[in-house]
Amino acid sequence: MLRTRLSLAAVIAALTFTASSCATAQQTTTAPAPARTTAAAQRQAAAVSYEVAVQSAAHHEARVTVTFPDVPRGQPLQVMMSRSSTGRYAIHEFAKNVYDVKAVDGQGRELTITRPSPYQWDVQGHDGTVKVTYTIFGDRADGTYLAVDRSHLHYNAPALYMWARGLEQRPIQVRFDIDRPGWRIATQLAPTANGSVFTAPHLQYLLDSPVEISAHNVYSWKVESGGRTQEIRVALHHDGTEAEAAAYVDGTRRIVDAQIAVWGTLPEFDYGNYTFLADYLPWDSGDGMEHRNSTIVISSRPLSTGMLGNLGTVSHEFFHIWNVERLRPADLEPFDFTRANMSDDLWLAEGFTQYYGGLIMRRAGLVSDTAYARTAGGIANAIINGPGRRYFSAVEMSRQAPFVDAATAIDPTNRANTFISYYTWGAGIGLAMDMELRQRYNTTLDAYMRAMWEKFGRHQENFAPTRPYTTDDARRTLGEVARDTAWANDFFARYVTGREAPDYVKLLSAAGVLLRQAEPDRAWMGDVRWQAMDGALVLASPTIVGTPLYVAGMDSGDRLIQLDGRAMSSAADVAAVLDAHRAGDVVAVVFESRGTRQQATITLAVSPRLEAMLFEEAGQPVTASMRSLRAAWMDGGQ
Repeated sequence: MLRTRLSLAAVIAALTFTASSCATAQQTTTAPAPARTTAAAQRQAAAVSYEVAVQSAAHHEARVTVTFPDVPRGQPLQVMMSRSSTGRYAIHEFAKNVYDVKAVDGQGRELTITRPSPYQWDVQGHDGTVKVTYTIFGDRADGTYLAVDRSHLHYNAPALYMWARGLEQRPIQVRFDIDRPGWRIATQLAPTANGSVFTAPHLQYLLDSPVEISAHNVYSWKVESGGRTQEIRVALHHDGTEAEAAAYVDGTRRIVDAQIAVWGTLPEFDYGNYTFLADYLPWDSGDGMEHRNSTIVISSRPLSTGMLGNLGTVSHEFFHIWNVERLRPADLEPFDFTRANMSDDLWLAEGFTQYYGGLIMRRAGLVSDTAYARTAGGIANAIINGPGRRYFSAVEMSRQAPFVDAATAIDPTNRANTFISYYTWGAGIGLAMDMELRQRYNTTLDAYMRAMWEKFGRHQENFAPTRPYTTDDARRTLGEVARDTAWANDFFARYVTGREAPDYVKLLSAAGVLLRQAEPDRAWMGDVRWQAMDGALVLASPTIVGTPLYVAGMDSGDRLIQLDGRAMSSAADVAAVLDAHRAGDVVAVVFESRGTRQQATITLAVSPRLEAMLFEEAGQPVTASMRSLRAAWMDGGQ
């Protein structure tokens, strides 16, 4: 599709403002599903119905009532609260915020509730109908949790809804009892004739459908793709100006167009539309969370100062409508809401999305060649210098997600030395694969993603892929796209299941991007953070394996007393010592560690940190082939 740069007035005129309810659809993950015959029978059964109301905006409480009809008699109904969430892989224990739980039967008689686990309530003695009512607290507006306050009711579905084992395939109805002036509903749930009532085909879809209820504005436009006309909606809740809103929607529109160009077509949205639930308020928490037909994009950064950062999140999350939402790793399908979910392939699902998130910002004309070259250099630097490659491959890093993806723990870890994010490492693999395909085989990573889409993403059934992929599927598809199975096998063995770093210096230089040491003339002993505390200078971050400070035996919490014979009381004191020396010099250090006074020497070095810039910015000649490759890569050509 053609992308055009519109004036502010033209953008406003081109957008359709909607003051009614905004409906969209969501992802494809949920609790364990019953067998196919049981699921078909459930879909013919009476719907599970929810009523959602704000109980106390001032005190962040919602009140939820859920009615389970046609429940098998003679056995307790097991009512659950999810422990994990679509797009998240760690345990979050949403039940911790649930209280005042009551249950009655179809005649209104109170039922006995027992609690066999922290996240399960068993309801006894019912007559085939169970109505459960509960209060839930929520004061975190992001992509994972629940926020109830005077500005909105904003939630990720697993953080709000109880559900029942054995009824996962039942149809679902949700009614919002919200009587606040100017508030409207934005969600991917299917709308009904009643603007307060929405439906979901089953629990998996419900739990993948976030909701924003507030005095937001909705902007929309039509997109023709694949022989279909579908609608893109931006439900924007912010405290900025209309001009800022128009610029944001224009940027979003350009991102959408650029991503369609990568894949060749939009997916078929389940209800004909896709909605960005965009929330930018000072009391929000930053996040982006993909869903099947919608996404939460949220931040405390206002559009006035955080436009590019916020649009960067838009770019990442929209790419997920193909990569993850429909093109899904087999080990995440179906998603299990009762446990942590581990995958071997987050390097592709999240990492390739991270790579394209930044690249699409360039292709959409939102950042310059210079800015994107720095982004690519940052990715390369993280892979080359990441100490985590000593211990785990990209596949093994993906398996760490239940420990790092917004997971919580109070004991310290050694992740500074043992972990590279699968987002970052996957982006690095995507960058290397793209450059190798372009330089070796006259094809692109775009072509690879389209091939993966045709084999494993395009065909859907019951809101899920008919054929989710494995790591071996991804490897074989690379061989087919390159028409070189041996090279594809070697690439995966070295960079995906292995721990090598690609030769980014060579790969990027072919596009006229120089990757070089950032501070070759400055003495260095480690990238750490110092904190002045009670008249002393405390090392406030871990030291990295192999750095001069690490070799000297210093680590987080140690108190630096003297460096090179000088008393240390501030980070500026440390900088002054480094400025007075060169790499290779040896300086004495005195520090206190857990109550013991230590003396050692530090051999200063040159920082291994790398930076990237265009050849012409470094005064180096740029050949015609470099310019051609760079333009094709950054503009989206062959």
